[in-house]
Amino acid sequence: MSDFRIKAYPVGQMDTNCYVIYRESLQKAVIIDPGDEGAFLLDRLNKLSVTPEAILLTHGHFDHIMAVRTIKDAYPECKIYAGKLEKDLLEDPAINLSANFGKALQIKPDLYMNDQEILSLAGISFRVLFTPGHTGGSVCYLVEEEGVLISGDTLFYQSLGRTDLPTGDQRKIINSIKEKLYTLPEDTMVYPGHGEITTIAHEKVYNPVALYRE
Repeated sequence: MSDFRIKAYPVGQMDTNCYVIYRESLQKAVIIDPGDEGAFLLDRLNKLSVTPEAILLTHGHFDHIMAVRTIKDAYPECKIYAGKLEKDLLEDPAINLSANFGKALQIKPDLYMNDQEILSLAGISFRVLFTPGHTGGSVCYLVEEEGVLISGDTLFYQSLGRTDLPTGDQRKIINSIKEKLYTLPEDTMVYPGHGEITTIAHEKVYNPVALYRE
């Protein structure tokens, strides 16, 4: 029986899903998109008795990065990862929209990743999937062994990410979903940046992305 675990914590004014992913047999974890409420997330880590080895960012919008610095300050050895094409957005408070919400943030990841790169962190392998559209450098994280996809704001339950913000592109997000995410096994569990869990099979039937013209 697998000891793989995912804890979802909706945080901040946008109820962004921050995921803490770990194996019960280890005391290490990976945090994906710590969007806000840093003190709360640190308390959750303490209660789970895990130490974060890495922070993975699906993209750089303010509601996915607000607690990055709090966690990094508490765990200086914890490395920050992001897609290589998200650099400008992460480092510019005007583009990542944090300046609009009273807390101008510049995030500088320790490592920028390429499409299809494999990360081995906290006893878990994550495949990086470059999925531009919601932002120019958006990525998803696939845990193939467990049939789990962390989709950020690319794919939601019966919906998809907006593309009217800086670096967004509707044609690209449609292509990312159809050509990359929909080619995954249909029983892949999808954990989105907002809202409830879904599956690739469900979205291929019920997601309105099929109605969009590329």
